[in-house]
Amino acid sequence: MKSGGTQAGSAGWHTHLKWLQPGLGVKRWLLLLTFGMGLLSLGGAMAFRDFYPLPVYFYYLTLQFLPREMRVLLCLGLGLGCIGLGLWGLNRAILEPFVNNVNGSIRDVLYDFRRRGRGPKIVVIGGGHGQATVLRGLKSYTSNLTAIVTVADDGGSSGRLRRDLGILPPGDFRNCIAALADDESLVARLFQYRFAGGAELGGHSFGNLFIGAMSGITGSFEAALRESSRVLAVQGSVIPSTLEVVTLCADIEKDGMPVTRVRGESAIPEVRGRILRVLLEPATPRAYPEAVRAILEADLVVVGPGSLYTSILPNLLAPEIVAALRAARASKVYICNVATQVGETEAYTARDHFEALVQHVGDDVITIAVVNDRLPDIQLPPDVTWVYPDLTQHAKARVIHADLVDEAWGWRHASDKLAQVVIGLLHKEFS
Repeated sequence: MKSGGTQAGSAGWHTHLKWLQPGLGVKRWLLLLTFGMGLLSLGGAMAFRDFYPLPVYFYYLTLQFLPREMRVLLCLGLGLGCIGLGLWGLNRAILEPFVNNVNGSIRDVLYDFRRRGRGPKIVVIGGGHGQATVLRGLKSYTSNLTAIVTVADDGGSSGRLRRDLGILPPGDFRNCIAALADDESLVARLFQYRFAGGAELGGHSFGNLFIGAMSGITGSFEAALRESSRVLAVQGSVIPSTLEVVTLCADIEKDGMPVTRVRGESAIPEVRGRILRVLLEPATPRAYPEAVRAILEADLVVVGPGSLYTSILPNLLAPEIVAALRAARASKVYICNVATQVGETEAYTARDHFEALVQHVGDDVITIAVVNDRLPDIQLPPDVTWVYPDLTQHAKARVIHADLVDEAWGWRHASDKLAQVVIGLLHKEFS
């Protein structure tokens, strides 16, 4: 035991001594800082020279041959200057390796970091690209963001990893992590990279594989999300609505035939029928505790945008999530889609979207509905139509109309416009 402690202490001293190695650019600033503190102390001592006489041999050391006022001003001024320059150089030498890839000055980066850290607590519930879109816009205003993500996805790369590795589907979590990355640069693009070809890796995204591997290393999916978020310097947190393995089912009516129950999130849109309701198996999954806590502590809760039946509602089918929404003091905002979705909300208007939501969760959960009111004259994808803004008033929810269309992709939301509306609701800009 004694030997181990001695070795640990020796290793600690060796670590500290590395600060004195040549080439770090730190020693010069430490010496200048020490010299400045010495001059400042000397200046202070000379200011009290008449009250506390010094021995004769300090005559030259304390610059007694100069006029008293000059001695004091020289030592105090030069000392403060050396301390200031030493602190500036020391900070630069230590921080420079960490900010080389940061856009803007250290001052601007620090101010922006503090500003966002004091921002409102906003929870965004959903999944898919719609949830990533609103998160991408909100991260400019606050870093107190929580994305609560559906775990019902069973198609594509996520579905394959879910079946092969026995983990929750990582795809929607990957999108949210990339959207909340402090700087969506090379690392974020790498996270979203999808392998091509028909080999075993074909169709998989790097981020999905990364989260799958991190789950194996950390031993849990939620720990994998935390570590993956740290790699990309995520502004906020990304968590599941439940940790239980759930299957999304839908009762669908088609061509006058009897109602059919379809199992599997990816299979539901393929039927191309009228969805009457969606449900989970098991029917009452337990909500992830962190998700419930985030909702109860939020200043604002945003539901959507995204696939109504396969991304948004699966989160709201967990009874504890809905109970938390009812109990939360924050406003609950539903953001209606800009365009319809093939096999899911074909021919739906804004009122149809909202009524489907109310049918599943009740009319006492959502307090504000935000509807796009600009329908540009552009060519939409096949079988896609605009969501007509016919929802103008509702007995239990305030309805707000705004231009939410992305100029580049007209049938999608614009991140910046969404964020402005959401932050405006917090600042009471919309009556």
